[in-house]
Amino acid sequence: MRILLLILIIVLSYSKPASAEWFSHSFDTMGTRAKVEFELDDKVKGQKLIQDVIDEMERINQSMSPYIETSELSIINRDASKAPLKISKELFKLLEESEKYSLATNGAFDISFSSVGFLYDYRNNQKPSQSQLAELKNAINFQKIKLDKAKQTVFFEDSRVKIDLGGIAKGYAVDQCIRILQRAGVVNGFVNAGGDSRLIGKKQNRLWYIGIRHPRDQNKLIANLPLEDIALSTSGDYERFFEQDGVRYHHIIDPKTGDSARAIQSATILAPDSITADALSTSIFILGVEKGMELVNQMPEISAIMVDNKGKMFVSSDLTSATD
Repeated sequence: MRILLLILIIVLSYSKPASAEWFSHSFDTMGTRAKVEFELDDKVKGQKLIQDVIDEMERINQSMSPYIETSELSIINRDASKAPLKISKELFKLLEESEKYSLATNGAFDISFSSVGFLYDYRNNQKPSQSQLAELKNAINFQKIKLDKAKQTVFFEDSRVKIDLGGIAKGYAVDQCIRILQRAGVVNGFVNAGGDSRLIGKKQNRLWYIGIRHPRDQNKLIANLPLEDIALSTSGDYERFFEQDGVRYHHIIDPKTGDSARAIQSATILAPDSITADALSTSIFILGVEKGMELVNQMPEISAIMVDNKGKMFVSSDLTSATD
C-alpha cells in the first residue's frame, strides 16, 4: 500500500497543470476604443468572458450616452427639469459619486458642464458663440442637480441644465468589467476604455507596463510605468479637439468659464479603482498643476503626473520620493 501511495505522489508531482491561455480582444464602444486582456485556463469560458465584457460596456453605453436618444441619461436631460424623475439605482449611485467629486474639488468636477458643452462639435470645428456662452454659462452648477435618495429621484432646478458623465462613466465601466473578470476567477487581467485602464495581478509573471503618451506627439511616451493591481486614467487636450485662430478647443470644459481648460496638456491619475482615477484626472486637468497637485498630495493612495501648457512635467510628492 505504501508503494502504491508513493507512486501516486510521484505521478501527481510530475503531472503538468492545465496550461493557462492569454485572451485579448479590442472593440469599439462608449465613443472610444476598448480592450480586455486576461489569463484563464478554459478556452470556452475565456471566449464567453470576452463577450460578457463587451456586453457590459455596451449596456452602460446604452444607458449613459448623451448621444443615444433612448438612453436613461438623455431622458434625464429632457425631463428632469420638469419634475423630480425616478431613475435606476445604478445611475442614481453614479450621480451621487459625481456629486461627491464635485464637492471634493470645489466644483472643478461638474457633470453639468454639458449645459454649455453640448454646443461644441469637435468633428465640425464648432463652438458656442459669445452670446450663447453668456446665456448658458451660469447653468453649469452641480448644486442645481437635486438628488433625493429616499425616492431615488433627480431634479434640475434650472431648465437649461444638461449633464454628461464623460468624466466618470468610462471609469465606472472599467471597474464593472474588472469585477466580471474577478467573479470568473481571473487573477491576471486588464481592461481599458480610452484613457481609462485598470489592471489586476501581473502579465506573464511580470509587472504590467502602461505608457502615458506625449500630449503633442502620439509616437512618444512621457512615461512607461511598471504597475500591478491599480487603475490609471489620463485626461488630455488631444483626445477630441480642433484649433481655430491658434486656439485649441477640446472636450475638457472648465465649469467656471464654459470654455476648454488650457492650463495643462495632460493629467494622469493612479488610484485603487477606475472611477476614482477617471473623475480625478478630469478634475486636476481643470484645476491646473498647483491646485491639482495640492489636492492629490492630500489624498492617500492617489498619485499624479501632469504636463503643463508649456510641456513641463510634474509628479505628485509620493512619486517624487519614490524616485529619490
